[in-house]
Amino acid sequence: MARNEEGENSQRDSSSLVTRVRARADPFLIVCRCFSVITALTAILCIVVNVLSAIQSFKDGADVFDGIFRCYAVVIAFFVAVAETEWGFIFKFWKVLEYWAGRGMLQIFVAVMTRAYSDNTQEALILLQNIASYMLLACGVVYVISGILCMGFLKRARQKTEITKAQAVKDLEELERRREELEALLVQERV
Repeated sequence: MARNEEGENSQRDSSSLVTRVRARADPFLIVCRCFSVITALTAILCIVVNVLSAIQSFKDGADVFDGIFRCYAVVIAFFVAVAETEWGFIFKFWKVLEYWAGRGMLQIFVAVMTRAYSDNTQEALILLQNIASYMLLACGVVYVISGILCMGFLKRARQKTEITKAQAVKDLEELERRREELEALLVQERV
């Protein structure tokens, strides 16, 4: 009887350990994820603004070069948005985007491209261009400064630790499940 109570206590202790380990998330990684979402949304806003500007340039027919320039800005802003997903395929071919300083410089470049040639007659479009370009410029500056301070290295190290912890919790759950199965078999053999 005492052994059974001891087994129940150990089960409760191990399950509370699993819950405790899972409940803690790294605040630095949460901030990085939120900043990535903000940057991706800002890059999408730049895409929208540049598409609208390109349509207006081609529609008027007055400045075809501005329209072509805007098309390039759309393509590069698309890479900025995709880089924020940290998709391994992108990093495989463009290693510079893996480093925060390189990513920040690309964002600053897209912000400057979005802001350049804003000779539109529509005030709303000019306002939208200014908002998108300055927001992406701010994100790019934060990335460059963070890259200089090696925050990207810190983030990758913490991600690796988080993955290791998640794997350890998964292994612990598997061991607990296996232990329960073996105890059940042991109880059946005794009967």
